[in-house]
Amino acid sequence: MLIKDLQNCKSFVAGDNAVLRELLHPDKEDVKLHYSLAHAVVKQGETSYRHKLKHAEVYYILEGKGIMYIDHESAEVRPGHAIYIQPNAIQCIRNIGQNDLKFLCIVEPAWRKEDEEIL
Repeated sequence: MLIKDLQNCKSFVAGDNAVLRELLHPDKEDVKLHYSLAHAVVKQGETSYRHKLKHAEVYYILEGKGIMYIDHESAEVRPGHAIYIQPNAIQCIRNIGQNDLKFLCIVEPAWRKEDEEIL
């Protein structure tokens, strides 16, 4: 059995300027997964950098309010929203709430630095 506690996962600033904590990644622990799972935070008033991934990604909003930008579209997002981001889409998310914007990021296949381009 593997149980990860978010509080025990080291945080770091990702290439898109979000604060991440990796919960599950098949390259970093003995899990039979094809995807990676991370917890992300965009601070109040901030926007992640525009970027794109070679592979599909899903954001699941946990707390806060934001505007999701994918290619030429934008929409307000809030807790309970799941956002599908197609491969190679230009994306960023802006925190428009009064607190941190917190969400889960699922990338399949698992995220790798060489698969991401910061714009």
